[in-house]
Amino acid sequence: MSNYVFLIDQNKIPLNPIHPVQARKLLNAGKAAVFRRYPFTLILKRVIDKSNLYPLTLKIDPGSKFTGMALVTNQGNVIWGMELQHRGQLFKDALAHRSSVRRNRRNRKTRYRKARFLHRCRPQGWLAPSLQHRVLTTETWVKRLQKFAPIGSIVQELVRFDPQAIENPEIRGTEYQQGTLHGYECREYLLEKWHRQCTYCGAKDVTLEIEHIQPKSKGGSDRISNLCLACHKCNCSKGNQNIEDFLKSKPEVLNRVLILAKKPLKDAASVNSTRWALLNVLKYFKLPVTTGTGGQTKFNRIKFNLPKTHFHDAACVGVVEVIKLATTKILVVKARGFGGRQRCQTDKFGYPIKHRPLRPIHGFCTGDIVRADVPKGKYKGRFTARVCPMSHGYGEFVIEQFAKTPRLQAGVTARDLSLANIALNNKNKT
Repeated sequence: MSNYVFLIDQNKIPLNPIHPVQARKLLNAGKAAVFRRYPFTLILKRVIDKSNLYPLTLKIDPGSKFTGMALVTNQGNVIWGMELQHRGQLFKDALAHRSSVRRNRRNRKTRYRKARFLHRCRPQGWLAPSLQHRVLTTETWVKRLQKFAPIGSIVQELVRFDPQAIENPEIRGTEYQQGTLHGYECREYLLEKWHRQCTYCGAKDVTLEIEHIQPKSKGGSDRISNLCLACHKCNCSKGNQNIEDFLKSKPEVLNRVLILAKKPLKDAASVNSTRWALLNVLKYFKLPVTTGTGGQTKFNRIKFNLPKTHFHDAACVGVVEVIKLATTKILVVKARGFGGRQRCQTDKFGYPIKHRPLRPIHGFCTGDIVRADVPKGKYKGRFTARVCPMSHGYGEFVIEQFAKTPRLQAGVTARDLSLANIALNNKNKT
């Protein structure tokens, strides 16, 4: 089951998404044409009255590396899904390399200067580039989907965990201690913290139980810093022993457990900051925006027996009464960027090795989706793929094909290339 196909009329007004079978009939009958390939969108050759539109709910599950999105109808039908892979780590690596190069250059060519970083101030709400990228990329796709689908509301997973229920499990109140979500917030936090494996033996893909590092019978508490995950065999073997006695023959494991027990999630603060920044951005779309927690998402996913994927997590965000999957083949997007602005490319020591030309080159930019007609050679034929143009524009255009070979260099010249779809030019690269 593939994603439903987006549909717009002649005036580019978004209509109800249609089933792939209906889209194929419209194309064969000549009543519609391909407007955009990713996400796949058709444009009708006439104007349609939009009185029969039904609003869709866009659900977003933001994460540190992947963001899941899903379009859901009022009846709970999930008709479209997407997983967006971010490139935040590449931002961090590039900035660290630039900082190293500049530091080395200053040491070689300039005298000592006093530090000026204390004179700089950051505006309120500032995020690091690697984090801001996640917000901006998600915002771009929300704008894109709003052009092709009648979105009526947005639901976002705001916080991964409920800090109040985690830090103080003895809290009393309505549906905190005895509610249906009791235990899901804590368990989701522990799964992330202990890497979804047994703390003592490292077993994966087994049923994990919440374990007290220091037994409650010997003064241990229910605080999150005293909890871990263990398989049934290790949990029974440990019993009510002290952690030092149980792991006295494994000093490396003991040391790791004691250190990790007090250590919070590495990127918990950054991810939470990103989610709040994204929430503020979504409010500018002038649509009703609601939120949910990660524990609530997991509760819904287990309730409807869905696999653990970013797409399914997005479909389970917020209050869910019923879920009907109308699609399983979703759109997978990897953020690639428009290429670096750095003209002088350096080696790892900071010395220049080559210079990049200005873009575009012969009308093409890195990442453009093109149609290549290779006249001869091993890869003779027609390909639709991404292109990496070279400065001289002939003989070394590198084609990144989707299906067969990951990369091929087939002696393609600029005159052999044409854009596969005008809508796919630079605007398609995230």
